[in-house]
Amino acid sequence: MSFAALGLPEPITRGVRAVGYASPTPIQREAIPLVLSGRDLLGAAQTGTGKTAAFALPLLQRLAQGPASGRIKALVVTPTRELAAQVHEDIRIYGAHLALRSCVIFGGVGMQPQVDTLRRGVDIVVATPGRLLDHARQKTVQLGAVEILVLDEADRMLDMGFIPDVRRILALLPARRQNLLFSATFPDEVRKLAASFMRDPATVEVAPRNTPAELVAQVVHPVAKDGKRELLAQLVRSGDWRQVLVFCRTKRGANRLAQQLLRERIEADAIHGNKSQNARTRALRRFKDGELRVLVATDIAARGLDIEELPHVVNYELPHVPEDYVHRIGRTGRAGMSGEAVSLVCAEERPLLAAIEKLIGRRIEQRPSGGFAAPQASRGPEAPCRPAPAPRHHPTPSHGPHHAQRARPVARSQRPAARVPALLGGRKA
Repeated sequence: MSFAALGLPEPITRGVRAVGYASPTPIQREAIPLVLSGRDLLGAAQTGTGKTAAFALPLLQRLAQGPASGRIKALVVTPTRELAAQVHEDIRIYGAHLALRSCVIFGGVGMQPQVDTLRRGVDIVVATPGRLLDHARQKTVQLGAVEILVLDEADRMLDMGFIPDVRRILALLPARRQNLLFSATFPDEVRKLAASFMRDPATVEVAPRNTPAELVAQVVHPVAKDGKRELLAQLVRSGDWRQVLVFCRTKRGANRLAQQLLRERIEADAIHGNKSQNARTRALRRFKDGELRVLVATDIAARGLDIEELPHVVNYELPHVPEDYVHRIGRTGRAGMSGEAVSLVCAEERPLLAAIEKLIGRRIEQRPSGGFAAPQASRGPEAPCRPAPAPRHHPTPSHGPHHAQRARPVARSQRPAARVPALLGGRKA
């Protein structure tokens, strides 16, 4: 099936072809006709299944069919800055051949450029909840003409405590509008929110709930807690990994790990909520361009990152919420590409691993970790992690065969294509 067969006109299909998409994904095949018909929609899809295009393409067509007014006709609300920027960039590319204007507004940057853009008139706004409400309080954004509302990654908005803000935003919108809600999972609070404002929504679900992407190979390395950093460095070097997204639980832990990897002569940087937006964008750009081998992230900062052909995700620390494991490994194995998710699990994390395996309904393959593994025989599942001795022949950062390997530059032709999101724009959608 082609995108044209779904009822999308040539200007939009031309924008889709520009990003290399030849045929729609399952979520797009099912959702696009429903959105074009004007139905409210609940969309359940894993990360990386193409859900942004599933709402953006029909949204663009519906707006293009109406008269230009310079008023906001569509509002997309996302939980994080990175996701907002990426969604806006996708909308801009898909609608490059339409006479529509869009902008993105989020916190962490000055409000005045956003105010100036809004005053010039836009058709589509992509926003995070807090900054959108800031504009509403200052009366710099007018939402009285919104015809289409999209809540993207509603489960993450719940996790981040944004549901009260979302309810305040709903109160600012016209009663008659089309509502689209997308979520990887549907906890009770998200279902309750949907029931409060959606009218007889159609439901599209393209994968079982909480099922990791099929193309992701999952592996567990049992390891002593104090051996994790050395094991990670060894895996990166020995596997010649060139693009690795590593998850830590805390901002401080992410900073510390990135600094330790740099001392190991492995190019790394951290991305989390305490970093300025410019620093986060710069780190993400360097990672996509192949200048960084390792990007260390917290769950919130990594939500919505769209990195093409990302081959490796590492759980340096397992998440306390099993569903977050599914979100994490969904960063790889996207758009038909295979990927690997590696978890470094110490003894005290075994209950977390058991909860993840129960959620996904399968045991994850365990591989030996050599000299980094924690002794197993005399330890119960709740015992604390103890440091394991480093391998005797582990090379130092300044010499040895791995140093030469680390120093080899990555040819630009071998690097994945960079898609750096536009951070602010009043450009054509």
